[in-house]
Amino acid sequence: MALGLMTHTEKHQLPPVAKLALEMGPLVLFFLVNSYGDRWFGVATQNRLFLATGIFVVAVLASLAITWTLVRKLPVMPLVSAVVITIFGGLTLILHDELFIKLKPTIVNTLFGGVLVWAGLSGRNVLKLVLDSVFDLTDEGWRLLTWRWAFFFFVLAALNEIVWRTQTTDTWVAFKVWGIMPLTMIFAMAQVPLIMRHDASEADRAS
Repeated sequence: MALGLMTHTEKHQLPPVAKLALEMGPLVLFFLVNSYGDRWFGVATQNRLFLATGIFVVAVLASLAITWTLVRKLPVMPLVSAVVITIFGGLTLILHDELFIKLKPTIVNTLFGGVLVWAGLSGRNVLKLVLDSVFDLTDEGWRLLTWRWAFFFFVLAALNEIVWRTQTTDTWVAFKVWGIMPLTMIFAMAQVPLIMRHDASEADRAS
């Protein structure tokens, strides 16, 4: 019975390392092609971002396909992000304007932040769905975590606006790959004390 439960869980939950690889893989490709596309593919320096964007879109869709193959479900955040990447990446390539791909992180993070603000004001628990969370928290725990993540998403959107408007394209790409993901991981780890304080299973045992 335990083996059956384990197998069922494994079908629906990626190991953390595999999940990180599928999330970071397309971003690393984006960074590498933008940095070395002129040497590797012979494109003009000013066209590296457009080549990187095209490869990024394909890699993100491939990552979703692999995720679906492995667990037969698509997490909400990567799915929404992939839709926005495809739309804005397509506009970047069709119109040959890098503005659209640079706006993508602002739009995605503002969207998630807005959804969580609505959830916090309406008392709805959508954070577990948005973050594909496996935590079991008390209502107060979900409420606090919802507002914290909403604030964080808005901070990421603001940071993206500041960086792409004030820095070079190469600096923005580096920030997108090596800045946003580490910041997100640090923020997520900083929420561990709150998660432990509001663990629903611990609250049930205490009562």
